[in-house]
Amino acid sequence: MKLGRNGSLLPAVVILAAAWAHAQTLPVKWEELTSPDFIKAIQRAQGTCVLPFGILEKHGPHLPLGNDLINARYLAVHAAEEEYAVVFPEYYFGQIFEARQQPGTVAYSARLQMELLQETAEEMARNGCKKILILNGHGGNNSLLPFFAQSQLAKRRDYAVFVYMPSEEAPGRPPLRDKVDSHAGESETAQTMISRPDLVHLDRAKSQSGADQNRLHLPRGVYTGIWWYAKFPNHYGGDGSLATRELGEFDTKTAIDKTVEVIRAIKADEETLKLQKEFFEKTAHPLDTPQ
Repeated sequence: MKLGRNGSLLPAVVILAAAWAHAQTLPVKWEELTSPDFIKAIQRAQGTCVLPFGILEKHGPHLPLGNDLINARYLAVHAAEEEYAVVFPEYYFGQIFEARQQPGTVAYSARLQMELLQETAEEMARNGCKKILILNGHGGNNSLLPFFAQSQLAKRRDYAVFVYMPSEEAPGRPPLRDKVDSHAGESETAQTMISRPDLVHLDRAKSQSGADQNRLHLPRGVYTGIWWYAKFPNHYGGDGSLATRELGEFDTKTAIDKTVEVIRAIKADEETLKLQKEFFEKTAHPLDTPQ
């Protein structure tokens, strides 16, 4: 029995409506859920959780150090509100050795990066996240994260890891004004103008050069770790001052829509975990695998 403010009994329909409204407004952010609500959230998400993945690094002279995660988590939260999933708290522990000369960069050892990510995935899985989507917001993780996903096959696991990096490419995208549109450039600055406009300082964007210095001349297909520094020693690629809210709104909506599709597809996927189980069973007896 529940009483209204004036002491009268509340109709059952009002109570049910309030309960329904609470269920619909279940927070998507892991850290904002109560412990009882967390159980409901995992059930509603069908065990699908998103780990937005960023870094702490210089983003030109005009964007915040945590820019990649700020944008990735903005996408994750807004996408999860459309297609429900639980979004993990801020995670800044990726690969960023190429920016160690810049103030504010935090570059953990390769060993710690892998161990922390592995334990984070295992703790997420222990809490019911059987489908973990790593939403990558940082280009420096483009090799780390696929390798991490591949390494999950090293031992039997009861969860699956998926990696996704949203792309801004879509029909109708406003034309770019800068030929060099890379790190902290026109596109990235435009996106942060939507996610955290208060942290964008366009008036500072021209105080350093983001030009490609192209100081290496090696054959195509040859890789060396210093390639980024050879091109952009200021850890700035492009001209952020050219960014517009129009571009930011288009890119952000495109990325959110695509992320919604990804979450929806992962929730509906019934094959990945089934195939992993089959794979792990066969790895225990490789000589029994038909040839």
